[in-house]
Amino acid sequence: MELGNVLYFLGWAALIFVMMRYGCGAHVLGHGHGRGSHDDGHWTAQDRAVAPVCRMTIATDAAKSALHAGRVYYFCSAECRDQFAAATDSYTSGDSGTGLKERHHGC
Repeated sequence: MELGNVLYFLGWAALIFVMMRYGCGAHVLGHGHGRGSHDDGHWTAQDRAVAPVCRMTIATDAAKSALHAGRVYYFCSAECRDQFAAATDSYTSGDSGTGLKERHHGC
């Protein structure tokens, strides 16, 4: 193997290392920028959240919760959580207006 090829591959390896350690890969490896959801590497719940089904702002300490695609969702009731589980894609499509359904059971 020629020295030029070795230097070429070492350059790419160094770039990939820097990107994984300090760039976008840092979040994958757990070296994120601490956006309030991590404390010394441990996940902590937020105090309040918006329920994806009825769009109510609720306290998370007494809320029902569900985990989907690595994200925790909070609900005002077990009925909201069940409705979310039955049609998860309609509530997690990324658009805040998508998935809004009529309010139910007094939410």
